[in-house]
Amino acid sequence: MRLRACQSHSEKDHCGLLRFVIPRGFRLQASNLGKNRHNLRVYNLIQPGNTFLVPDRGRPQVTRFHVNGKPVEVDVDPATPLLWVLRDSLGMTGTKFGCGMALCGACTVHLDGKALRSCVAPVSRVEGKRVTTIEGLSINLTHPLQRAWIELDVPQCGYCQSGQIMSAAVLLAENLKPSDEDIDEAMGGNICRCGTYPRIRKAIHRASELANAGRAK
Repeated sequence: MRLRACQSHSEKDHCGLLRFVIPRGFRLQASNLGKNRHNLRVYNLIQPGNTFLVPDRGRPQVTRFHVNGKPVEVDVDPATPLLWVLRDSLGMTGTKFGCGMALCGACTVHLDGKALRSCVAPVSRVEGKRVTTIEGLSINLTHPLQRAWIELDVPQCGYCQSGQIMSAAVLLAENLKPSDEDIDEAMGGNICRCGTYPRIRKAIHRASELANAGRAK
């Protein structure tokens, strides 16, 4: 959430016409590029003249879980969003930051086989569980969805596509012959600013054909 710069950091403040309340678990951070340069990678909206709400970090704690079939452990604040643990702690940058509010789907991963918006899920939620990212969908682009995406040249800018594929993978795991309505419902939470929705729908149908053909062999 981006705010106008304020004179004080009280719980209730007034910035021109903007009035706000600091949610529990967050704090105000002024955007000083000299002092906060290390935050640019994580809070990529930091700009001079603004103040930001950022999570109020607690003490680091070891969290153990599996990522793409491999056991990992990270020593971070348990409230840290899983997205930033994957990207910053584990170097898995296929999962993207889009909105930070679970509204666009770019950060979608699987948690025990179910779609999860990793930008709002604290890493404590995955303790002892299994996370799958786009890197773990297949090791050589042989997953039916990846093959279909390449065959039909689905991406335009490509930024949202890892999240699109991960949501589609959950759909096909639950319904191997989805209708257009099934696809639209399952993919409704994934936004593509380039408008590649017709190609996404077509690619999911094609992936369904490839998956069914593979099972018939």
